[in-house]
Amino acid sequence: MLLKLNSIICEDKIVKYKLVADSCCELIPELKNDLQAESVPLVLSVDGKEYIDDEKLNISEFVEDMKNSKNPARSSCPSPEAFAEKCRESINTFIVTISAALSGSYQSAVMGSDIVKSENPDKKIHVFNSKSASAGEILVGLKIREWLEHKMDFDAIIETVTEFIDNMKTMFILDKLDNLVKNGRMSKVTGQIATILSLRPIFGSDSEGHIKLFANARGSLKAIGKMVDMIEDFCSDTSKRTLVITHCNNNEHAALVKSMAQKKYSFKDIYIVPMRGLSSMYANDKGIIIAF
Repeated sequence: MLLKLNSIICEDKIVKYKLVADSCCELIPELKNDLQAESVPLVLSVDGKEYIDDEKLNISEFVEDMKNSKNPARSSCPSPEAFAEKCRESINTFIVTISAALSGSYQSAVMGSDIVKSENPDKKIHVFNSKSASAGEILVGLKIREWLEHKMDFDAIIETVTEFIDNMKTMFILDKLDNLVKNGRMSKVTGQIATILSLRPIFGSDSEGHIKLFANARGSLKAIGKMVDMIEDFCSDTSKRTLVITHCNNNEHAALVKSMAQKKYSFKDIYIVPMRGLSSMYANDKGIIIAF
């Protein structure tokens, strides 16, 4: 359901409600069209070569450059002014960022929000630390959209969405372990053994948005099955929940996750979304992230 245009645009054409997200949030049409959503890109780098994480980024080229490098890919969060610029265009702004435990994007957004509120105290801006990434950020955006459709006021949305974030679950499967080894999160020997044994780690986020190992499985298909089975460990009733699946060059396995979830659960909506640059940097080629 689309929000009525007059609930979004004021007579002077300044946006009444707007969603701003860093580029770890893949902006689906429901967010772009209904909430005038805009992205603030991070800058990614591999061996000194920089990539702006916007819609022009060639994901396949970026992933290939990561694969060919012996060094870890890096990211730089947006400046506070980059967030401030987006907030000046609306009366009420909701900002969603990648987990503050993984990036400085959240702190930069808070600083940008403070700049705009010092210029215009009447502006309402709130920054949500998603405690997640990619699929989780999309899900937070969809939740904001849902409560706006229900005519909930700004402060009530903050309270409701914050509670939702605290109960949201994120899990992901890495098909390749190179980036974990390059970033020092896994030893080279462990990575080689895991690759030889076809082990696929299933990770997730804890209550503060840190990455946590949940389980291992032999092979991608078994890992997907195990991850889907684990959904019921966190959520006994999915009928009022939405499942978001993001993937890096792996629509086949994303579709499999959707199919398995539809057979086992009763999610009201399921979205499949290709990853942008920052998400791909974390998940690597063929990686899958889910949030619900």
